[in-house]
This record gives sequence, C-alpha cells and structure tokens, in this order.
Amino acid sequence: LGAKLEEHREAAFMSYELATIKIDVPLDVQVADLMPGEPHREALIALYRELEFKQWLDELLREAKAAGENCEVAPEDCSIQAEAQYDTLLEQAEFDAWLARLQAADCFAFDTETTSIDAQQAQLVGVSFAIETGKAAYVPLCHSYMGVPQQLDRDAVLAALKPLLEDPNKQKICQHGKYDMNVLMHYGIELRGQAYDTMLESYVLDATATRHDMDSLALKYLGRGTIRFEDIAGKGAKQLTFDQIAIEQAGPYAAEDADVTLRLHQTLLGKLEATPSLLKVLREIEMPLVPVLARIERNGALVDAQLLGQQSVELGEKLVALEREAYELAGEEFNLGSPKQLCAILYEKLGCPVLSKTAGGQPSTAESVLAELADRDYPLPKVIMQHRSLSKLKGTYTDKLPQQINPRTGRIHTSYHQAVTATGRLSSSDPNLQNIPIRTAEGRRIRQAFVAAPGYKLLAADYSQIELRIMAHLAQDAGLLHAFQNGLDVHRATAAEVFGVELAQVTSDMRRSAKAINFGLIYGMSAFGLAKQIDVGRKEAQEYIDRYFARYPGVLAYMERTRAQAAEQGYVETLFGRRLYLPEINSKNGAMRKGAERTAINAPMQGTAADIIKRAMIAVDGWLQESGLDARVILQVHDELVLEVREDLLDQVRDAISPLMSQAAELDVPLLVETGVGANWDEAH
Repeated sequence: LGAKLEEHREAAFMSYELATIKIDVPLDVQVADLMPGEPHREALIALYRELEFKQWLDELLREAKAAGENCEVAPEDCSIQAEAQYDTLLEQAEFDAWLARLQAADCFAFDTETTSIDAQQAQLVGVSFAIETGKAAYVPLCHSYMGVPQQLDRDAVLAALKPLLEDPNKQKICQHGKYDMNVLMHYGIELRGQAYDTMLESYVLDATATRHDMDSLALKYLGRGTIRFEDIAGKGAKQLTFDQIAIEQAGPYAAEDADVTLRLHQTLLGKLEATPSLLKVLREIEMPLVPVLARIERNGALVDAQLLGQQSVELGEKLVALEREAYELAGEEFNLGSPKQLCAILYEKLGCPVLSKTAGGQPSTAESVLAELADRDYPLPKVIMQHRSLSKLKGTYTDKLPQQINPRTGRIHTSYHQAVTATGRLSSSDPNLQNIPIRTAEGRRIRQAFVAAPGYKLLAADYSQIELRIMAHLAQDAGLLHAFQNGLDVHRATAAEVFGVELAQVTSDMRRSAKAINFGLIYGMSAFGLAKQIDVGRKEAQEYIDRYFARYPGVLAYMERTRAQAAEQGYVETLFGRRLYLPEINSKNGAMRKGAERTAINAPMQGTAADIIKRAMIAVDGWLQESGLDARVILQVHDELVLEVREDLLDQVRDAISPLMSQAAELDVPLLVETGVGANWDEAH
C-alpha cells in the first residue's frame, strides 16, 4: 500500500483537495437570503393542475384552505364548500320542500351513503341530492351513535323517493351508479333513468387515466379539494363506518358528493360532446350496461363449498410433495417463498446462469426467468413454478371462495368494473373470476365447483376466435376473409399457407405453430418470442413470419397503417369509436415507442371485442327481461357469458342467445358463438 501511495502521491493529494469542502469562496448573498420562503401557492396550483400532480395538488389546496387563503386559480376558493349551500334534512317539512324541487327538476345528481363498500352487504345510512351547482342536501336516515339527533324514518323517506328514483324519464346523474343501484335493490327500489355516470364519462373520455374516483376527478377537472372519507372517518382499524359518523360532519361530506358529481358531469359532458363518437360509446354501450352488470352481480353464482374444501386438501398435499422434491433438488430445506433464499440456492449453490437481475442488482427469481431456466432443463425452477401456480390457486380460490359466499343468498357475488382496463374490457374482483386458468386440470376443477341449482343447468356461450375475426375485418385481407367466410379452420388454413402444403397435409404440430403465429402477431410477438413459443430457431421463426405476411399482405398493411395513424393522431379507435390514447407512440425511447406500437396494433381488436361482448350482454339481458323466462346471466369472463337456466327452457334460451350474440356487430366475417350445457361451469364450457 505504501508503495502505491508513493507512486500516486500527486493523485492522492489532488483527490484530498477535491474532496475538501471549500469554505472561503466569496459570495454575493447572505445565508439568510438562501432560506426557503413561503410557497407561491397560486403558481404551484396552476403548475400541479397542468402536470396532473394530483396528490401534491390535493395537499396544497388543503394547506391553502387551512391558512384561509383565496386561491384564484382554483377558482374563487380552494374548497367547493366555501361557495356552496348544503342542507342536512332532519325535519319533515325540509324534506318535503326538497322532494318537491326534485320532482320539478329535469335531472338531478344522486348518491347513497352506506356502511360498506360491498354493495351486497351494505346498509343504507342516508341519501344526498343536488339540482344545481352549489346547492345540495343530505338526508340522514340511520346514523347510530350516542347522542344522535332524531332522524326521518327511513322507510317513509324511501317510500316517498321510490316513484322518483324508479321513473325512467327523470334523469339521474351518479358517480359509480351501479353501486347505488345494487344498494337500493335491497330496499325494493329499482333505480331507473340513470342517464349519466361521471366515472364512466371520465373513463370514456380517457381510459388511460389511472383513476376515475370522485376525489381524483374533482382535482383533475375542477381543480378542487374535496372532503375525503378518511377526513371524517379516520383510518385503519379504528376507521368508523358511516352510520357512526356525527351528522354534523356527515352532512357536508355527503352533500358535497352530490354537488361534485353534478359539477363533474357538466364539465365532462361538454368534453364528450366535442367528440361525438365518444359520446355515442357512453350512451349506447357503457350506460346501458350499468343495470345489466348490477343484475349479474345480484344474481351471483352458486359454488360447491364442500368440493372446494376437498380440492384445498388435495392441493395442500401436492404442495407438500413439491416442497420435498425441491428440498431434494436443492440438497437442503429452504423457504420456497423467499426470493433471497431461492436466489442463493439457484445461483450460488446450483450454479444456474443469471439471465436477469433485479433493480437492486440481485439475480432475478421472477416467473419469466424461472420459465426460461425450466426450458433449459434446470429441474428446480420447474418445481418452483409448479409450487407457485398451485399455491396461488389454493390461496386465491379453493381456500378463499367458500369464505366469500354471501350468508344471505348462499352465492358468490363478484364485482364487475367498467372503468379499469385501458382497452374497454371488464375486470372483476372479490373474487376475480377472469384469471381462473382453463388450460390446467387444477383450474378446470375449480370451475367444476361453480354449479347450477337443482332443476337448472349452466349454459355457456362463447365467441369463437373473436379477435382473429376482428383482425380479418379490420385488415380486409382476402385470405383471412375467405377462411372465415367459408367456415375453414383458420389455424389449419394459416398452416397450409405458411408451410406451403395442402390443407389435408397439415399436421397437428403445424396447426399448433400456425395458431401461435396467428395470436402472436395480434399481440406484436417478435421472431424471438415466436421462436421460444414453438421451439424453433430465431431465423426459422422469422421465415415463418415473413411467409405469413407474404400470404396475408392485408395484415401487414393494416399493421403499418395503424402504426402511422397512431403516430399522427396519438390514439387508436375501436370499430365503435372508443379511443385508446398512446402518449408514448412518438417517444424517443425506442423500447417505449415499440411497446406503444404493439399496443396500437392490438388495442383496436381487443377493444372492439370488448365492445361487442358488452353490446351482446345488453341485448341478451334485454331479451331475458322481456321474455320473463326463468334464466339469468351469472358470469361474464372475457368473451364468454354463463347463464343459469331452468332445464326445460334450455333449448329455447340457447336458440335465442346465439343469434343475439352473433348480431352484436356487423363484420365482414361471421361472428361464431359456441354454446355448451352442463351441471357445472367446466362441463358447460
């Protein structure tokens, strides 16, 4: 060390000098001048609104309000309440006066306050209304705490409101109105005339926005802070339910909900009217779908809890066996769920190649990495993947589904979400029924637990290859159009084209590869990705893709045309006018731009498929309501509807459902609907 220091003496002293803080530099300012001053809130509010820094904007508005400052940018004031007149109705005369105003109004905003975010479990606590901006009222009905003031009788108030709420000609404006619809049904009120939903207005306007809740929308479109539920109810384990909140606090909060909903509607509708195609999507697809989804949620699905319990036991035994196998392969016991321990076993002890690293620089144990290691015939990653898959099925479904059975109905009631995915597809939660695997035996067994009630059967109706059919329509490719119009097996037809053989000579392996090409190109799969999927070399995979585009030039032309349009417009559209904005389509970052281009190609197909199944749901529900038959939709998953039908009506319902779904869109190829019947979901699919 001494010799090295002597050799690099000058560099060492230079490093010492460079690392020393210099404290004798002459400055033109004093220390006091460098102290941070008071923020220019109005300028910051304008900046935060422009850049959509929602959390910072919310905090700044609250600070300004607490300081008693006027925020002209906001405008007038930081709080909506500061300029509003909110009434809390505790007297019959006050309620009667508001009821008369509601009856005379062309439309009004409406909201419910309840004890739970689960609409199937929630109890109604109060209702609120707004007829004009800045004027709203809350009717407390079931607050229950020590010293609560006398409230109006809930049954009497609801009886007075029932004709108004059920009048289809009286327009209502809600925020997430499906929830209010389901809550009111518990009290014998079927909410009709819901003309607008601000959550859906925002979603249709820009589906790529991350949040469409009222507080976020108020910040984004009104530049206002609102009273958050946590402000009056607290947080965590000690959070109060709404019936426990003092009416003095609950009244302004609930009335503000209705007022903000009305204000948001006035702002959002104007923006939608500027793009008629988006307004049409809202009025013809999203709004009519709200009562349909509400009905499906209320119908619920019957599950066999005992069968799920047996499956849980069996999955538990398989997991134990997989753990033992993993220990043997590793040569020691370890926690299979610990990335740190797994990392040490795989890379330090077993010497597996490091294919990818985490952000922290550690070798990755992500699913994709394990899958690639398994493909390279490393046995432990294969066992770990099996363990993870079965563990997820057990924890998410076989253990949890029995706990989610509603004690009142004896059924599971999932929640469908319209305003989540960017493409327009529905998602579900509590439980999420979109992700039950259908290609594995264990996943199909879970579907076997979704059963029909005695005297009924399940009828499943599923669109066949809908996205490929939409591709054929959009691309106007002669080869694809011919295959679908003549009822050919499109994967077999593609295999014949790509591999240059007659249809009769297409093998099952050829068809499987062609299927991977057909679906892979829709999702922008590269030659590298295709090579991995069909287990060929990258050069060979590229030859298949080149041959595909040579045989189907319309598909390539569609892709190139779509990329160009997306780059020019900044968005792509479905056949029905739904838009997906692509902010990164012209990014200088190549990876981000390529990702946006892949989305641009796929989104019109996936979005159109979403629009079609929604239109089909509206048509099927309308027919069921009109026919009065003993049949109901109980599930919607991807491109499939599952109905529970009385056994003697199966043929009649199936004969009606298939054409209704086929006619949900007019394409240049037929929309084929496949149906199946069974005692459980797996049998019916």
